[in-house]
Amino acid sequence: MDAQRSQIQTSSPTKMADEVTREWSDEQLKSDDFPKKDIITFIQDNAAHSFLNEHKLLGNIKNVAKTAKKEQLIIAYNQLFESKKFKGTEPIEDVTEQVKAVKIEVKTKEVPTEVVDEGPPKYTKSVLKKGDKTNFPKKGENVSCWYTGTLEDGTVFDTNVPKTERKKKQTKPLTFKVGLGRVIRGWDEALLTMSKGEIARLEIEPEWAYGRKGLPDSKIPPNAKLIFEVEVVAVD
Repeated sequence: MDAQRSQIQTSSPTKMADEVTREWSDEQLKSDDFPKKDIITFIQDNAAHSFLNEHKLLGNIKNVAKTAKKEQLIIAYNQLFESKKFKGTEPIEDVTEQVKAVKIEVKTKEVPTEVVDEGPPKYTKSVLKKGDKTNFPKKGENVSCWYTGTLEDGTVFDTNVPKTERKKKQTKPLTFKVGLGRVIRGWDEALLTMSKGEIARLEIEPEWAYGRKGLPDSKIPPNAKLIFEVEVVAVD
């Protein structure tokens, strides 16, 4: 422990930041053949604990890869170099508090908790129009969007898209805080992967929509798979 503290004290943030260099370009990262696990491994090896916690990248690489989206990992990779929150840049006090927190957590949790594997995401996304690839919403931020929801047979059960462009200019899109359960889970999860200006087709399984009960008032039957065409208008 003394050796570890000595290493933290003698390592300067500037030196640590200079030693970590980018290994891949954006083009390489966005390639379909580029594995998410490589990005996660790099970030976990080089980022400070607070950075990993902020971007929800703590834990087993395999489990993180199941929940993290490729777009979010690329954003985290770029932000790591922008913020320079590399290992060894956190104050000693913060590290000490983290160690204390871990010790307390271990003492209070007498029965180990099992991580539940939910399996693959219960939705699929097809990009109809690319966004700016820059302004991705974060959990708790406002997202404004136009949408049309249909059943598998093509029946439209809800839409906020005006029939004419003139009316569209006079009407406000749907705005809500994403990632907080204000909408169905399929929307919360999918919209975090969409950037401003993007239009996508979302096919959401019942488990992440209205489930076994459906939503009779909106003509959504039980166990219905829902299809949405969503356009992200603004992120703030």
